[in-house]
Amino acid sequence: MAEAQNIPVGSTTAGSIAVAAESTVATRMSAPPSYDVADFPVPHGREEEWRFTPLERLRGLHDGTAVADGGIRVEVSAPEGVTQETVGRDDARVGKAGKPVDRIAAQAYSSFEKASVVTVPKETVLTEPIRIAVHGEGGTAFAHQVIELGAFAEALVVIDHTGDAVLAANVDFIVGDGAKLTVVSVQDWDDKAVHVAQHNALVGRDASFKSVVVTFGGDLVRLHPRVEYAGTGGEAELFGLYVTDAGQHQEHRLLVDHNTPHCKSNVVYKGALQGDDAHAVWIATSSSRPPPRARTRTR
Repeated sequence: MAEAQNIPVGSTTAGSIAVAAESTVATRMSAPPSYDVADFPVPHGREEEWRFTPLERLRGLHDGTAVADGGIRVEVSAPEGVTQETVGRDDARVGKAGKPVDRIAAQAYSSFEKASVVTVPKETVLTEPIRIAVHGEGGTAFAHQVIELGAFAEALVVIDHTGDAVLAANVDFIVGDGAKLTVVSVQDWDDKAVHVAQHNALVGRDASFKSVVVTFGGDLVRLHPRVEYAGTGGEAELFGLYVTDAGQHQEHRLLVDHNTPHCKSNVVYKGALQGDDAHAVWIATSSSRPPPRARTRTR
C-alpha cells in the first residue's frame, strides 16, 4: 500500500512554504481531465488546486484572456540516430501520456500551433544527452513537447528554460517497455517570466523514468509532474530542487498514479527560501488501485 507523510503548512521569516504529501487519488480537482478548455471552470482561487497560486500573476493564462503574441525559441541538440519532428495536434503521440488536468494545461493544448516530437528508436542506448534549449523571447506562448523512447532504449534529456516569456506548456514522456529515461528540467528564467506546465510520463512494462526538476528563476513557476504506468513492473523516481528568492512564487504539484500492479515510485524534493515575500508550494499525491501492489516513498 502507498505510504506517505503529511507535513503542515509552515513559514519562515523570509517567506512562506506549503508542503504536503498524501496517499489518496487527486479527486479534488474542479473537473475531470480533458483536452477541451471549455470543460474547466475559470479558477477563482478558492479551489483546492488553485488556493496557493496568486492568480493575478498568471497574466491571464487561467481565464482565457492571454493571447499568443510572443514566442519561444526551441533548439534541439541530439546524438546521431535520434529524430526530431514538428507535428500537428492530430499526431497520435501528442497527448498520449496524459490529458490536461487543469484549465491552463487544457488552454495550452488547445492553443499550441505545432508540437515538437523527439524520438529515440528502440534498443538505442545513448552515451550523450539530448539537449532541448527553450528560450523565451517576450510575450505569451503556448507549447507542446513530446519525448518518446522505444522499447529497451536509454537516454538522458536536459531541458533548459531561459529568457523572458509567459509560457503555458504540456510535456509528454512516453517510455517504452524496458526503456530507461532520465529527464532534467531546469527553470532558469529571467525575473519577470511566468511558466506553467504539466509534465506527463507514461511508463511502460519494466521501464524506468527519472525526473529531476530544478527551479531557480522566474516570477511565477507552477509545474505539475504526473506519472502513470502502461504495464507492470514500472519504476518512477521524481527528484526536485527549488530555491525561491524574494518575491518569487514557485509551485510543484506531483501525482504518481500506481494504476498497474507491481510498480513503484520514489519522490524526494528539497527547497529553500530567501528574501521577503518568497513563496513556495510542494504537494505530492500517490495513489494505488486495487489490488494494492504498488510501493511509494515520499520525502
